[in-house]
Amino acid sequence: MPKRVLQGVVVSDACNKTVIVRVERRVMHPVYKKFVSRSKKYAAHDEENRYHAGDAVRIQESRPLSKRKHWIVLVDPGAPPVPPPEPPPVEEAAPAPRRRRAPRPPAEAEEAGGAA
Repeated sequence: MPKRVLQGVVVSDACNKTVIVRVERRVMHPVYKKFVSRSKKYAAHDEENRYHAGDAVRIQESRPLSKRKHWIVLVDPGAPPVPPPEPPPVEEAAPAPRRRRAPRPPAEAEEAGGAA
């Protein structure tokens, strides 16, 4: 029996070597006969931490890798290799201090009751 392949969008990459992929499907409502979007999230194995939130990926069924991880991310052969992320630049200068606004002097019309 062939392994299932699904297509979805990465919604979380917070875990090491794991991404959470949301797969959407459209089904017809039994009463109203309109198409409704249904989605389900799958935990998929990403060995190289290559994919990040917002990336479109294809996942394939596999043997159980952990308690809730039974899918692996397929690598597209035509996709260019992803370079490792660059470290953020180090800023040596301290941020400028915040300036405070001077308090407004009270208006005489407001103290008199505001009736003109």
